[in-house]
Amino acid sequence: MTSFSLPLDQIRSASSVLRMSDVSARNQVLLDLAERLEKNSETLLAENQKDLLALNEDATEAFRDRLRLNEVRLRDMAESLRQVAKLPDPIGETVEDRNLENGLRLRKVRSPLGVIFLIFESRPNVAVESFSLALKSGNAIILRGGKESMNTTRCFYDWMRDALERAKLPRESILGITDPDRELVRSLLHAKQYIDVVIPRGGEKLIEFVVENSRIPIIKNDRGLCHVYVHEDADLAMALAIVKNAKTQRPGVCNSLETLLIHDRVADEFFTKAYYDLETVEFILTGSDFDRFQSLGTRIRQAEMDTFSVEHLELKLNVRLVHSLADAIAHIETYSSRHSESIVTRSESIARTFQHAVDSACVYWNASTRFTDGFQMGLGGEIGISTQKLHVRGPVGVAALTSERWIVDGIGQVRK
Repeated sequence: MTSFSLPLDQIRSASSVLRMSDVSARNQVLLDLAERLEKNSETLLAENQKDLLALNEDATEAFRDRLRLNEVRLRDMAESLRQVAKLPDPIGETVEDRNLENGLRLRKVRSPLGVIFLIFESRPNVAVESFSLALKSGNAIILRGGKESMNTTRCFYDWMRDALERAKLPRESILGITDPDRELVRSLLHAKQYIDVVIPRGGEKLIEFVVENSRIPIIKNDRGLCHVYVHEDADLAMALAIVKNAKTQRPGVCNSLETLLIHDRVADEFFTKAYYDLETVEFILTGSDFDRFQSLGTRIRQAEMDTFSVEHLELKLNVRLVHSLADAIAHIETYSSRHSESIVTRSESIARTFQHAVDSACVYWNASTRFTDGFQMGLGGEIGISTQKLHVRGPVGVAALTSERWIVDGIGQVRK
């Protein structure tokens, strides 16, 4: 037990119950929670408004947008819960089945991880999405959001526990923490006898803190330094639509565009169109690129030394002109956080070269990076976007919250 007297022994016990639970009970919890989100939207939005009003005056609009809930977002959350409920039960799924010459039958099957500790910032919908995926895959979960979403997440936690109880599953399957004390988080990161995996979902400082302090395995969700490369043979109308969507639809999320790479041969035409079409965006260029385009208007800025390493999460876009596919790949190799990249080109061979060379979790051809999302990819939701290489990469869905183990059947075999 930690010095904060959290009921970690209870959540560990609850995880054992979930591992043996019937999928119909777990699905009932999710459907119950979806219905409650819709029927009690006014209550939830009122709590969310308290959080928004409590923000510091200097909070950026992108930060406010990440925190803000509305009727549309609540409907999307309810639909995500229902989609997860429709997914097949991953517990016990056979991944591999083989018979050995000695008569042993070996089956590799999926099994829950156990207890997941998710630390997230600002976006309260993460609590619901993560709970749904953890529960569907038979895991208990500890949720600790930022202090800015305290009222909203407290409401979620109460509803989750009530839904679990109605389905005759342990209320202790979810531990929702609203205490903002960072020392509490540090204490939990040392509780390896109770917690099986830690998932940090937030800014660079949060991720660094978890990596430096955790004694528990981590599924790392790093920054989203996403790139779009407009090749010289690109359909420029398509490219403009992709860039506009990737940058402006929701700039404060990790799959939004941060750096636009343009082949020099189409740069004059394409960047001029982008400047006038993306009328709310500030463009940041370096060196001769800045000199070349600064006369377009006041929304063009001179780059700083670290420009291409910055995840803006707002309506600012890094821009660099390149002279070849190799230049674009080299830039991405240097600055990418290995999250999501896209190329716009008419050539399949160029696209395949790009996709094979770029070492990111999701690499697109002629599509927006905004699709790096568990719900959009048919996973029902996501508990994060993993940028690491062990266990899982990309959107972390239900299957990724399991591990594989061996079930071995014999008829008395002994090893000689």
